[in-house]
Amino acid sequence: MKKLSLVICILFASLSTAFAQDSLRHEFLLDAGIAIGPSTFSGVGAFQYDRFVGKKKRIILGTGLRLTGFAGNDLNFISAPSSLTSNDSSIDTLLAPSPRLYSANLMLNLGYKFNEQWQAGFSIDVFGFSIGPTGSPRYISEGKYRTVSAKPTSPNYLLIGDNDNGTLNSQFYVKYKFSKHFGAKVAYQYLFNELRTTTTVQTQPEPNNRFRYKSSSAYVGAYFVF
Repeated sequence: MKKLSLVICILFASLSTAFAQDSLRHEFLLDAGIAIGPSTFSGVGAFQYDRFVGKKKRIILGTGLRLTGFAGNDLNFISAPSSLTSNDSSIDTLLAPSPRLYSANLMLNLGYKFNEQWQAGFSIDVFGFSIGPTGSPRYISEGKYRTVSAKPTSPNYLLIGDNDNGTLNSQFYVKYKFSKHFGAKVAYQYLFNELRTTTTVQTQPEPNNRFRYKSSSAYVGAYFVF
């Protein structure tokens, strides 16, 4: 019995040491917070896996699933395709009185761990989908407007700048860890939200039914490490 107890103690100690060493290499976490900007609000939640690499395990490479809910009042969504945004005269507008968009996207995270308390980095959505209610915004072109039907663009995918499609979130962040499992996060959030009209409403200089709203806002949140 004493031998069995000794074996169990040794095994438990070995597993504890292995887990402690492994926690220096990676972590799973839940992240949640809010971002508020002029006439906009977004709630964000993410399940994330980060791996610490490099000689001192300071570089952070991560991925995860990020959920973003966005709401606003009287927002001007402008022509989204990059072929139109390069020329102001080619841009038309959707005035959305109360847009609601909800996205679920695979994200990538790149950061640096300064010590056990402080981290900083950048995360960006890569691919996913969006849902939300169909609204009745006003389509505005050459000073004239009419009511149309529109809903969130889906799927979402990252390309470069205005070549992006759909709703995509990105954050420049700083994190502070209060304890082994809990921490706080502040960030500068840059969010693309996109609506697609049910018919092609813009005809010049090319047919278009995609309209985008870009918002910058301050993000405040907390996270839990498993």
